[in-house]
Amino acid sequence: MSATTSPADSSTATGGPTTTTTPTISTSTAAATVTNAIVKTVEAIISSTAPAASQSASPSPSGFSTPTQSPTSSSTPTTTASMGGPEEKLSVQDLSQTLQHFGVVDYLVFIAMLAVCAVIGVYFGFIEKKQKAKKKGQLAGKDGAGAAGVEERRGSEALDYLVGGRQMKVFPVALSLVASFVSGISLLGTSTEIYVYGTQYAFILVTLAISGAISWYIFLPVFCNLQLTSTYEYFQLRYGAGIRNLGAVLFIVDTTIWLPLCMYIPAITYSQVTGTGIYVITPIVCIICTFYTCVGGLKAVIWSDVIQSFVMFGSILVVCIKGTYDVGGLAVVLQRNEESGRLNAPEWTWDPTVRLSMLSVIVGGTLHKIQSSDVNQISIQRFLSLPSYEHAKRCMQVFTLLLIFLLSCCCYMGLVSYAVYHECDPISTKLAKASDQLPSLLMMRTLGSMPGLPGLFVAGVFSAALSSLSTGLNSLACVLTQDIVQPLLKKPLTERQTAFWLRGIVVGFGFSCIGMVKIVEKLGNVVPLATTVGAVSMGPLLGIYGMGVGLPWVKGKSVMVGSLVSFLVLAWICINAQLGQMNGEIRYPKMPVSVEGCDYTFDNATVFQAIYEYSPSERNLYHLSFFWYTAFGGVICTVFSLLASLFFGWEDLSQMDPALITPCMRRFLPNKNCQAVNMQDLFKR
Repeated sequence: MSATTSPADSSTATGGPTTTTTPTISTSTAAATVTNAIVKTVEAIISSTAPAASQSASPSPSGFSTPTQSPTSSSTPTTTASMGGPEEKLSVQDLSQTLQHFGVVDYLVFIAMLAVCAVIGVYFGFIEKKQKAKKKGQLAGKDGAGAAGVEERRGSEALDYLVGGRQMKVFPVALSLVASFVSGISLLGTSTEIYVYGTQYAFILVTLAISGAISWYIFLPVFCNLQLTSTYEYFQLRYGAGIRNLGAVLFIVDTTIWLPLCMYIPAITYSQVTGTGIYVITPIVCIICTFYTCVGGLKAVIWSDVIQSFVMFGSILVVCIKGTYDVGGLAVVLQRNEESGRLNAPEWTWDPTVRLSMLSVIVGGTLHKIQSSDVNQISIQRFLSLPSYEHAKRCMQVFTLLLIFLLSCCCYMGLVSYAVYHECDPISTKLAKASDQLPSLLMMRTLGSMPGLPGLFVAGVFSAALSSLSTGLNSLACVLTQDIVQPLLKKPLTERQTAFWLRGIVVGFGFSCIGMVKIVEKLGNVVPLATTVGAVSMGPLLGIYGMGVGLPWVKGKSVMVGSLVSFLVLAWICINAQLGQMNGEIRYPKMPVSVEGCDYTFDNATVFQAIYEYSPSERNLYHLSFFWYTAFGGVICTVFSLLASLFFGWEDLSQMDPALITPCMRRFLPNKNCQAVNMQDLFKR
């Protein structure tokens, strides 16, 4: 039996009535006495050896397992089993507890990952700083202030803390970019997406290569040439202070909401695997992450990301390999998914309300990835930590390849998940209380009996969270210091003041995440809020970046009008869409699932509601594919900015700095008596 299931609906389903059976007992007093004695004896033996659930299951005509409970005690299922009846089955709650295998070795693996990150922070925050001070003194003693002056400029507080002195290496920065943009939510959500909807989402891998090529050719030359610490400084050079403030505020609000969510999702996974509450692990992880980010700056963040990236890759690969082996090999995985229709492609349609069409994935996904992964404060800050533009181009190539590989592994883990649970959907039966808990459930089933591997998987999920948290804290410190604090001051900050502000911001936001995680748990609906804020902010920012480097005729006032219109329209669409999904008014078609092969008991009403009472809703404007949000916002921002230019006028191109425009558009600028300088020579100067 197969049907369609929805993780959203199944997570809100309520329990239904259970079937009750009454044992038949003889009226003879002697027989009753003997029977009661046997029952009590067998019950004592079983409870002392294997305390299982007090429920048994009897098959129903529909193929479901029907829970059966005694009205007075748990003696009924025990008696049935002792008299040759059907074998007793565990309940969902008891099975979930038996899957928790997190031993001493697993804790050691998890603690080792946190300890290595802390040591990296100590090294770059204290040991390397002393070594640099000693080297600076030696240079000053040898040839006066010349070499020492160059070294001092490279090692200034803001430059060293925010962009690593622009002396980082390509491969570590590429790994850091991967770790930063594959959060714990992405790590768990991608495989769940494939399990629930099929391989349509996997076509996003094509857009990663396209978006990387566009960013490499259009955006990177501009930002690498300007060598700015904050990308919103570019907004002021190109448009004025108003657009800079707008971009900075959008980034700060989006990141502030996103950071506690990045910690909450892995904490739920940790709690599911170990049985420990999230309030125990969250403060520990947040304090360690805040520590190494605070004392070590971007160098500590990048090298911690390197370690965390290897842990992420290793944990995903182990689950995929072991899961494939358990089900019988790659052919079995592909066969089961093909039979269920999960090896599907996006629909070929022009309808933007289709959840994943080929047009929305390729065009909308490309524009979304340009803004989310390639052209924003977090990514540009890392590209600027490299010595030259050539290094940045190589980093973009390596980053794109590694990101494609990791997301491919996450997609394949979704296929493995269905191959394992093709006859018993854990989302419908509530074995997985939320759809995003499916990967951790798969891990506990495939790796639970192997010491150290559950710890590796949990460390991998937390590695993704730590990298996102540390990256966000470092970028928040950069934006708040460079775009908010310094413009308000009459004179520049000293080195000591800069160090205080940078580290103070990191500590403040780091510790605030501990309290905000509690708010996230209480509200319960912060995931849609974070998704909405992210979509609403990325749309206008894509338009601002795109017009900045590609349309030199547009003024700052016109861009402000277009940005505000884009923000309001996207907010209206996204908020209504999220409310519709939360209320069950927006429902998308799901892939079929089955519960015929379940070997544990569950609530029939919940499963029936999740599978048979679910049906897709009629599409309207609020069904707009999530891949279109960023693209739609960017187009609205551009169109209304051009219309506003008819009122505010056009930019005087004779006053435009060519360095602010992408090289392929500089041909439209008036010729100036300028000397052509090779970019590599510019970096050497």
